[in-house]
Amino acid sequence: MKKKQQQQQHPGSGADPWPHGAPLGGAPPGLGSWKRRVSLLPLLRFSLRDYGFCMATLLVFCLGSLFYQLGGGPPRFLLDLRQYLGNSTYLDDHGPPPSKALPFPSQVVYNRVGKCGSRTVVLLLRILSEKHGFNLVTSDIHNKTRLTKNEQMELIKNISTAEQPYLFTRHVHFLNFSRFGGDQPVYINIIRDPVNRFLSNYFFRRFGDWRGEQNHMIRTPSMRQEERYLDINECILENYPECSNPRLFYIIPYFCGQHPRCREPGEWALERAKLNVNENFLLVGILEELEDVLLLLERFLPHYFKGVLSIYKDPEHRKLGNMTVTVKKTVPSPEAVQILYQRMRYEYEFYHYVKEQFHLLKRKFGLKSRVSHPVLRPHFFLPTPLETEEPIDDEEQDDEKWLEDIYKR
Repeated sequence: MKKKQQQQQHPGSGADPWPHGAPLGGAPPGLGSWKRRVSLLPLLRFSLRDYGFCMATLLVFCLGSLFYQLGGGPPRFLLDLRQYLGNSTYLDDHGPPPSKALPFPSQVVYNRVGKCGSRTVVLLLRILSEKHGFNLVTSDIHNKTRLTKNEQMELIKNISTAEQPYLFTRHVHFLNFSRFGGDQPVYINIIRDPVNRFLSNYFFRRFGDWRGEQNHMIRTPSMRQEERYLDINECILENYPECSNPRLFYIIPYFCGQHPRCREPGEWALERAKLNVNENFLLVGILEELEDVLLLLERFLPHYFKGVLSIYKDPEHRKLGNMTVTVKKTVPSPEAVQILYQRMRYEYEFYHYVKEQFHLLKRKFGLKSRVSHPVLRPHFFLPTPLETEEPIDDEEQDDEKWLEDIYKR
């Protein structure tokens, strides 16, 4: 009986030992050998696939870790991969990935000095913002350059939350963003010869510019006729408030800042203004060399100022720019000019310091400057600094309205 059963189970017998078909590769020569291959072949086949999958996963993980460390956050393709493989819990556990910094300054502030070509530059910025797509942020407040602590905090908050890249512009003294926990932006500005700036402002308040004959009447409607037609020499020689300190101490506070001592003519405000120029201003240009200023701005901030020179030199833009030239300006007597120099000694020391820095920057970029010998600091007599009052910044009122009027034409 046992022998009969062994014959039935032997492969050579008539019974079929593979009722479900022979295995791949044909029947083995012996049953024992085939059983060993049946137990090893599937294991070997699946192990190779699993090994390849593990190696591919490890490679992706290593590359992802590398990009994560170099880029400051998870790579986009890893997030997409997580989403493809299943719902990712990364955002739930860690919040959104940190925003990456733009490869150029994305926060620029132009705290423009009055009567230093700011209208021309603002017009250029309006054109450039449409051309390059940056956010030009302006202000409806044009005659308040000195702010309280709360006003500083509020303005810094509004500027810092603007969509980047932005360029904020307003007549305002230097603001220290880091003092209030904000990111310090890049500052730019333009100044001019202090006496020329004063004369431009003096006659502009009285007679306006070429934009309209009645422009000055709109700006200073309460000015009396005798004041409007006050001779500039009399104003200076008779020491009228408009032609003496602290009204003449105008440019330095834009760079010194919001500290009360920044409004007092003296060494402290001068040195602090120089320090801020060195540490916080990318460029402070000279209006007398405006084309070179624009050229350097284009090189330093191409995402904002690329092509600015071609726009500036365009005849149509020149036509608009000429409309902002102050009318009826007269030159004071040499005696009056000398008195102005004495009263503006700190303004001139700052102006020549900025001018030297600007020319040094031009030489680094291969731009030639006019030959000028450094002016020694004059030993003028200056009275003890006075407590200053809020100046009348009439030239800064409705500073944007004229641009809107131009676009409406």
